[in-house]
Amino acid sequence: MTTPESAVRARLNEVLTRRGAEIADRWVQLQEERTETGGESLVDGEWREEADLLVEAVRACLAGDVPLVRAVEHDGLHDVVVDMSMRRARAGAVPTEASLAVFALKDAVLEAVRQEPFDTDEVYVAVQAVNRVLDAAGALCFETFVHGREEIIRRQSRQLLEASTPVVRLWRHVLAVPLIGNLDTARSQVVMENLLEAIQKNGTLVAIIDITGVPTVDTSVAQHLIQTVKAVRLMGAECVVSGVRPAIAQTIVQLGIDLSDILTRATLADALETSMRLTQQEAFRSEPGVAPGWTDEMQDGR
Repeated sequence: MTTPESAVRARLNEVLTRRGAEIADRWVQLQEERTETGGESLVDGEWREEADLLVEAVRACLAGDVPLVRAVEHDGLHDVVVDMSMRRARAGAVPTEASLAVFALKDAVLEAVRQEPFDTDEVYVAVQAVNRVLDAAGALCFETFVHGREEIIRRQSRQLLEASTPVVRLWRHVLAVPLIGNLDTARSQVVMENLLEAIQKNGTLVAIIDITGVPTVDTSVAQHLIQTVKAVRLMGAECVVSGVRPAIAQTIVQLGIDLSDILTRATLADALETSMRLTQQEAFRSEPGVAPGWTDEMQDGR
């Protein structure tokens, strides 16, 4: 660090210490004027708390020995900027709002610098120092916002996938997964994971995969179904695929897809009837006192 830069950083540290509250107030005002949300993404108390934290982080960075070209390596400044950016990402702000917030702080700090008795050479070094610190912070803020928004989108997409593939308990030891829409690799993985977890949790004997709402079945969809059926069988349960419409049956035959090892039924009602018969047969094998085809209610005399 050169002597002039070191001296100017010390002067800036003193200015931010003495006028920190004034700079924070001005920063909040500038954000409210410039952001597209009109300052509504955060409540007033959060704006001011965030301003105090960032002004203090910039002051600490200038007071430290981190080179200004690597200002965001300062732990305090890095953490405050990342938290600020993620807070805006979660609040639904537009991407530029995060970085513009940091650049607004630059204006607030430079306004304070102009009111201080810096000589010409010191002003140049001071402006350069403020630009380096807050330009780096603005770039970090934007980068963090983009990555944070992508992570939020991925998480929401995963939640939508799980919500669109519910595992429903139809009967004792019988589960069903009604599929609606296209079945791609990502969704197939979610179906398999949710179904296998439900089988383990409920002690399921039969799982029904209903494809009535699947518009088309091609080779890829068929392979996904076959993999899911194999995984279900590895868990000790049987799998029934229902909703095989005439058009789907013709397509499967034309594609030469072999589903002969999979129990298929035309309707969900047929699949449920088959699953009841399978569970009753299993009950007879495990409990010799129960006759085949008898339900639990019949056995209990109800």
